[in-house]
Parts: sequence; structure tokens; C-alpha cells
Amino acid sequence: MSDKLNQILQKQANQLHKPENSDEDIVQLVGFIIGDEEYAIPILNIVEIIKPIDFTRVPSVPDYVLGVFNIRGSVVPLIDLRRKFNLTPINNTGDTRYIVMKGEHNTTGFVIDRLTEAIRIKSSRIDPAPDSSGGDKGMVYGIGKREDSMLTILKVESLLRRDF
Repeated sequence: MSDKLNQILQKQANQLHKPENSDEDIVQLVGFIIGDEEYAIPILNIVEIIKPIDFTRVPSVPDYVLGVFNIRGSVVPLIDLRRKFNLTPINNTGDTRYIVMKGEHNTTGFVIDRLTEAIRIKSSRIDPAPDSSGGDKGMVYGIGKREDSMLTILKVESLLRRDF
């Protein structure tokens, strides 16, 4: 397990022991950056977060599917979220990570620009996804409001849905 993931999990454990002001539901997320925006996904859907490793290209797939890679004997598709979100692709940096997510039926790796932090947010501070005519409307669970910023919370099952 990577040092960054260990730090996030440790911070999450520390936050669990902090008393809350109410019995309100707390949503636990992991934040990451794609382009100039911060996104988050539920922490329970993360299998692991790793530094970039070699992958094998696969022909006749959309350009956002970089290929597949082997993680502990399982072949996992690798999706570049920059390309999936129609942003300009960039080369990997020292902050680039692969987030391996698992849903009900699929496991997939996603390339992210940078990991941010473990996030605990009250469910009352999450607004529903904005109405949009874009094709990816179903990918957004909601918008989390924090003291000094907002973040887009993504639906893991929508990210994992294979359309290739």
C-alpha cells in the first residue's frame, strides 16, 4: 500500500475518533484533482492507490481507455479521467496516481493528476447533482460544500460502467 494511501487512512482513522456535534450521517470520501477541479469518491470503493505502472494497450477501444494492467493476477482496465472528462491529456508527473476502484460488478483503474485528502462531510452539506444536458450527467452524485471550496462527488458505479 502506498505511503499516501496510508496517510489518508490514518487521517480517516483519527477523524473517526473526533466527537461530532450531531448524530448526522457523515460521508467518508477520498479527494483527488483532475485538471483544475477537485473530485471525490466514497472511500469504501477504493481497492488501492498506486504509483503508475506499466500497462498494455488494447486496440479498438475509446481513447480514454489507456489499456489494461495486472494487479495481483487480475487484469484491470486503465482509464484516463482527463480524457474521459474531455480535458487535454498530460504526461504523468510525480503526483500522478492510479486509483483502483471496485463496484458491484467491475474493478477498474483510473489515472488521476493528484491525490488530495481523506474527507469527512455531513450528508446535509452535499447538494444533488446539477441538472445538465451533458452526457455525463449520471456520473455526478452531488456537490459537497466545504468551508472554503466545493468538490464534485462522483458515482462509482457510473465511472465503472463499461461502454467499450
